[in-house]
Amino acid sequence: MDVILVPLVNVILIALNLYWWAVVLYVLLEWLEHFNVINRYNQFVYNMHTFLFRIVEPVLMMIRRVIPKMGTIDLSPIILILLIVFVEGVIARLTLKFS
Repeated sequence: MDVILVPLVNVILIALNLYWWAVVLYVLLEWLEHFNVINRYNQFVYNMHTFLFRIVEPVLMMIRRVIPKMGTIDLSPIILILLIVFVEGVIARLTLKFS
């Protein structure tokens, strides 16, 4: 069972880590576009923003339904990052427990 379970858990942890980075990049890209540091009409920036929007925004919308914005501050990316870190920790502990 360890032959299948350990690599599967490693793949899940890597996927969660990549998603964490996608959230961070999405937030940074939003800030850079908002403060006109980068040109949102640049083709590379547009494609990057579209890709990150499609993979991150659906989850952020679910969080925003539960926790609304506080004025102009959007806490949903912070909550999503904390949830990802929590799930990674739980999976890592379960892996250690059942190994």
